[in-house]
Amino acid sequence: MGQPGRRMVARHLQQLVAINRVDVVIANGENAAAGFGITPGVAQELFDLGVGLLTSGNHVWDKKEAEEYLAKEGRVLRPANYPDEVPGSGKHILRVGDRLVGVVNLQGRAFLPPIDCPFRGADRELAELKPVTDIILVDFHAEATAEKQAFGWYVDGRVSAVIGTHTHVQTADERILPGRTAYITDVGMTGPRDSVIGIRSQDAIPKFLNQMPRRFTVADGPSQLCAVLLDVEDNGRASGIHRIQIHSD
Repeated sequence: MGQPGRRMVARHLQQLVAINRVDVVIANGENAAAGFGITPGVAQELFDLGVGLLTSGNHVWDKKEAEEYLAKEGRVLRPANYPDEVPGSGKHILRVGDRLVGVVNLQGRAFLPPIDCPFRGADRELAELKPVTDIILVDFHAEATAEKQAFGWYVDGRVSAVIGTHTHVQTADERILPGRTAYITDVGMTGPRDSVIGIRSQDAIPKFLNQMPRRFTVADGPSQLCAVLLDVEDNGRASGIHRIQIHSD
């Protein structure tokens, strides 16, 4: 979430990678540029810090540069269930050592724009990825917890992990589903802690009081880094999911 989030990545990511012997880092970057959208410069900053792939969601189009950038940068995903003519791709395959890791980005429909069905979208994307690799991670970008949980059960045993994004609040329901798919409803936000999902409270509260349009600004002050650490076997089955939350002063 904006510059505070990028500062937390710069401060902590490499140590987390080293301590936990992390093979690949995937981050949702849709709020990385001043809290709304992504730009080529911000994406490159995150790549330089060690992020291997960026997923996104409904805010990915908030910066005008995004449309052209996503059309040519395969390491930045947009939800796969947007219409086919939308620039960019909803999936990518990373080479991690001698393994291939498939990543799919999908967006829910409850309380969000009514794009194509993410459940049927997952079927289409997995049909293409499964012949290539068993290790598949899904960023499911959705508002409703029920939709996220239903999606997790729908793909259980077919993907290695379903990691929820969008609500910015880390949930405490991480688990391994019966089919050995790791699941969490929301991974949480990396950005300003004393805020309303990253926005200054003095901007957010009047919006709720009077419902009038208002310019939102990313908060400052103490920050947090939220993440999950996944353990995935070569056969694509998850053996662990662990929540990470780091707070700055």
